[in-house]
Amino acid sequence: GDICEPDFIKHLFETEKIDIVLHFAAQTHVDLSFWHALEFTYVNVYGTNVLVAAAHEANVEKFVYVSTDEVYGGSTDEEFDESSPKRPTNPYASSKAAAECFVQSYWERYQFPVVITRSSNVYGPHQYPEKVIPKFISLLQQNRKCCIHGSGLQRRNFLYAADVVEAFLTVLKEGKPGEIYNIGTNCEMSIVQLAKELIHLIKKTSSESEMEHWMDYVKDRPTNDLRYPMNSEKMHNLGWRPKVPWKEGIKKTIEWYKENFHNWKNSEKALEPFPVTEPFAQLSGP
Repeated sequence: GDICEPDFIKHLFETEKIDIVLHFAAQTHVDLSFWHALEFTYVNVYGTNVLVAAAHEANVEKFVYVSTDEVYGGSTDEEFDESSPKRPTNPYASSKAAAECFVQSYWERYQFPVVITRSSNVYGPHQYPEKVIPKFISLLQQNRKCCIHGSGLQRRNFLYAADVVEAFLTVLKEGKPGEIYNIGTNCEMSIVQLAKELIHLIKKTSSESEMEHWMDYVKDRPTNDLRYPMNSEKMHNLGWRPKVPWKEGIKKTIEWYKENFHNWKNSEKALEPFPVTEPFAQLSGP
């Protein structure tokens, strides 16, 4: 069903014995959000509002809203903690920040037990290949170049899927109502560095000139934050820390994509440097 259908969501809570909600459902592709800003707002803000309202009415024990480090906006040096101001710079991040406000208001107004998480970029097997790591892996496995937006000097923190699962289980068990938790990692690298690591592992080369051969620099997206450095001490105090080293996580991920790339509908389309899409139909005024 669709979280934007209030009747369906209401029916779900009335007929199923739901005691905890983990709300992951969202439009998440940053590049696409510039084309489909209205759709992102509709799904991420309105859909969240529908879901949290129904969960509140059903008196669920805990409502966990899964947000993103991107709500902070970019930073070159300042490390974000949970009290840092939200300064989103793209439609995706803006919609997630707005949805956070709706969720938080249910705690402020009703003491409804909501918890918000903000995590670094997640990677691992099963991820749709529009995201940077599976996209680069899939391109290289097809003998195609990694498409790098702008300078490629933008840095991202990468968190293995199994680690983020452990983080959500920790939040379900130990997270305090009304609180926000950063789920971060120290595994940070630039997009160029990421491409070189994958080229080295997949194409078995350490030659700088050969690595350059497998990189294709394309036009940058309208805004591309440099870094999202986060302080995750609050999560560490709950007993969680990432455990899977980058070398182990990326090896498992590369192996999985060798066999499973074509399991998705339109997987080839996801490998384009920018979304190949028609703009979302805008709502017209009176």
